[in-house]
Amino acid sequence: MWALVTVRPVSLYAASVLRIGYGLLYLIFLLREFPYRHEIWGPSSPWTPALARQLFDQTGWNSILTLSDSRTYFELCYAAALVTSTLFMLGWRTRLLSVLFAVVVISFHARSIFMTDGGDNLILLMAVYLVLTACGRRWSLDARRVRIRAARAGDTTEPVRSFLSQQLRDARIALITVVHNCGIFVIAVQVCFLYGSTGLYKVQGATWGNGTALHYALNLELFQPWPALSHLVDQYPLPVALACYMTVLLQVAFPFVLFGRLKYPVLALLLCMHIGIAVLMGLPLFSGAMIVADAVFLPDRFYCLLWRLWKRATQRIGAKDADASLGQRSAPVPAQPGPVSATTSSSAAR
Repeated sequence: MWALVTVRPVSLYAASVLRIGYGLLYLIFLLREFPYRHEIWGPSSPWTPALARQLFDQTGWNSILTLSDSRTYFELCYAAALVTSTLFMLGWRTRLLSVLFAVVVISFHARSIFMTDGGDNLILLMAVYLVLTACGRRWSLDARRVRIRAARAGDTTEPVRSFLSQQLRDARIALITVVHNCGIFVIAVQVCFLYGSTGLYKVQGATWGNGTALHYALNLELFQPWPALSHLVDQYPLPVALACYMTVLLQVAFPFVLFGRLKYPVLALLLCMHIGIAVLMGLPLFSGAMIVADAVFLPDRFYCLLWRLWKRATQRIGAKDADASLGQRSAPVPAQPGPVSATTSSSAAR
């Protein structure tokens, strides 16, 4: 167990998926709310910066958006948040950008805390946890830069280090590995607590016990992005009741199936559940945050397999396109009439 924690960083691909997923989700969130940014976070918001600062004195939160009441300053902060989310998603200077991304998420969350939902809370937690992880070692611009640098170095021998410098280098690598593994462990435990506590709270509710909770949720106007679709689903009470019981069972059993192959069908069912929540209840940010969080439980060999399948599929598509273009270039050309001799022309004339 000690070697597992200190020697090798675990779940590097899963950490990269979390980085890409949460960076993309928050970028989409900021772009979606761009027309309403002044009403939610700006100086002219009904929840003014002065009211936010009064709440900070009680809760201990803070936000860079309340440092100035200038409209120009707010626009610069919003543009910086968009750039930070994009660069964090791409994995450029990830160690620095992970800290900046956490500051951005905390600042926007604290500035208008009454406008948030479960998705914002989860992204806030994950943004803080990702600071601890080496989430830029796979599928990032940092990883690409390291590969290019290694290719340019070629077979050049590494310079000989002194004993002290080598010990410091080994200690630094071990510390980074330990912090990364602990960060991944904290993320996994957070998701387990989330599912387990949610399932136990549902068990205590009478509507979940008799299978009518989803019926009431489908008839709430606040969670009806498409009322016709919600009413259509509500016309089938037996599948709705079964979905209630299956939801509780999956959430309560989730922490106990993580150490076997049963976790794969459970994760697939949870994926379907979150897609249903996003479509039927209009909570895409929450569903997306949960789907990305579930990715931490998939091993690196799973992502490597997906990557190989993706490369193989793209190579086949590229080969088909090349064959098609080659076939078009090498299509048979109709025979052209050759030069007419003098004898043939004279006989033809006769």
